[in-house]
Amino acid sequence: MATDAEWERVRRNLRFGQVLRGTVVKVPSPGAIGIFVDVGLGVGGFVDVLLLPEQAEEWPAEGTVTDFEVWWADSRRQVRLKPSDPQYLRKDFADFVAGVRPLWPSDVGRPVRDSGPLTAQELASLLDRQER
Repeated sequence: MATDAEWERVRRNLRFGQVLRGTVVKVPSPGAIGIFVDVGLGVGGFVDVLLLPEQAEEWPAEGTVTDFEVWWADSRRQVRLKPSDPQYLRKDFADFVAGVRPLWPSDVGRPVRDSGPLTAQELASLLDRQER
């Protein structure tokens, strides 16, 4: 497991939507929790069941090498990923994002940050996006 310092170093360099090539290393309880992915950063990668197809047999199998996008990174010392390949992504992803994470399109390219207080510039940016 990565130390706090290693995790902060990795997270500081991540951007939402950043594409990482990864290998599926574990599919525990197919259909239940998600998949673990090695993206070569020294910290684990994980795709939540909510982002994967409803049918577990459509999930990428262990050993599958494919592209993933940075979806989230928080204090869990794990990069949360979403599949780039639509065959491995839930079929209603656009509707899912609109309901769960409507700012996702505008987050793409932004640095992954911790959940601490917003800076004045971040707050102004969020307010500006809401007014549009």
